[in-house]
Amino acid sequence: MHIPPFDNQNKPIVDAGDKLVPLNYFNIVKLKKGDAFEYQVPGYETCVAPATGTVDLDVEGVAFPKLGNRGVDVWDGEPEGVYVPTGAKATMVCVSDEAEVFVAGAKYEKVLDPFDVRGDEIDLVQYGSDDTKTHRKIKHILGQKQHDKVGRLLVSELFTVGQGGWSGFPSHKHDTDRLPDETRHDETYNFRFKPNYGSGLQMLQREDNLSGDAYHIVDGSTIMIDKGYHPCCVLPGYEMYYFTILGGLSQRSLVQYFQPTHAAQLDTIPGIKDMVAKFK
Repeated sequence: MHIPPFDNQNKPIVDAGDKLVPLNYFNIVKLKKGDAFEYQVPGYETCVAPATGTVDLDVEGVAFPKLGNRGVDVWDGEPEGVYVPTGAKATMVCVSDEAEVFVAGAKYEKVLDPFDVRGDEIDLVQYGSDDTKTHRKIKHILGQKQHDKVGRLLVSELFTVGQGGWSGFPSHKHDTDRLPDETRHDETYNFRFKPNYGSGLQMLQREDNLSGDAYHIVDGSTIMIDKGYHPCCVLPGYEMYYFTILGGLSQRSLVQYFQPTHAAQLDTIPGIKDMVAKFK
């Protein structure tokens, strides 16, 4: 499902208990200097990750000052995040001129401890190539390094390297718990383009070799993926970014099932097996 960009007025874009992706939660909070925003999401662990700007964050009395260091856009610096335990009260105060803050969540019952993730703790992987038109970089905010401290939530930023090309290929899905071949993980994306008038395409193919759906994605588009194979691409001449939320049904580690028609290309894309291993 595609949600075009709109002014959500700091209210969840994907709320708790969503019918399509019940394992996910997603909000975009926009603040000006001195503004405060407070939230609690019962039954969901969350991650506060500024897209741009800087906030002071308090999680049930635990302070995480000066979170976020990016200026004009998501290409302007490295990501940072704070893990917020299930149901905890989090309060952010904008300390830059303005801030745009992503709040990502996954359904999870246990209450863990809050912690922050700064620049040197980001888990980075780069794979693909210009020749295969699959060159991209992934910055895991809550990734493999934080595996023992998080319940079911995976949070990452994905960038195309260069202009144009495909992401999420070979096509894969993760909509059914059937270990060791696949896990059920609901997924939500929010896209950005550079320049911001760029755009792309999100495919969603329900069954191998049958016609599926396609969505025209623009700067600020949100995509919710409940099931099916889901590669995406960006127009030539533009760079693409997407903020990624994954919530597992029964475990945190993601096991992707690659579309049989295209699975042989796993052996043609440099570094892709390292990429797969990082979603833990």
